[in-house]
Amino acid sequence: MAAMVSAYLFVFLALFGMVASDPDLLQDLCVANKAAGVKVNGFPCKDEANVTEADFFFSGLANPGVINNSVGSVVTGANVEKIPGLNTLGVSLARIDYQPGGLNPPHTHPRATEIIFVLDGELDVGFITTSNKLISKSVKKGDIFVFPKGLVHFQKNNGEKPASVIAGFNSQLPGTQSIAVTLFTSTPPVPDNVLTKAFQIGTKEVDKIKNKLAPKKS
Repeated sequence: MAAMVSAYLFVFLALFGMVASDPDLLQDLCVANKAAGVKVNGFPCKDEANVTEADFFFSGLANPGVINNSVGSVVTGANVEKIPGLNTLGVSLARIDYQPGGLNPPHTHPRATEIIFVLDGELDVGFITTSNKLISKSVKKGDIFVFPKGLVHFQKNNGEKPASVIAGFNSQLPGTQSIAVTLFTSTPPVPDNVLTKAFQIGTKEVDKIKNKLAPKKS
């Protein structure tokens, strides 16, 4: 009986492992055809006869991004939306630039683990586990730090000089949810009575936060 239970457990774990991981590629490449208008998990493939080297190239991370916001940082993505050849490959990059005092506010990537390499400057970085423990460290040029998939994390430039990092993700489109922006500027809006109860603040404070975080009208 014990042997039979062990056999069933082995089969279950093996099947679960296959279901829980991404499938292997079934072809050499699947360049995203974003004009196809077909909804799939990812993007449908462009006809291989129309694939060129441009589908696999992007120069947008070579220079610092222009920072024009109140938090003092900017993220430049190099994902499948910028590099169609990344479709189905499960990787992407980003460059993050920070002014002195700049913050990449607390946020999550629901589809990817993130690893950063510090190009310049010094940062205080950290993430919060599901048991509410803060894991944090000061990092400098040449250092690497990892943020586990789905956990809330942040980066803060507490130095007197600009800072930059290159971030890698194990997803072609990791997704980003900034905690404050998600809760206070969603459409339709999160009800005020949810926000006042969750943060133990009044309606006036909620309105102030919403006004500060609202997209600036051009």
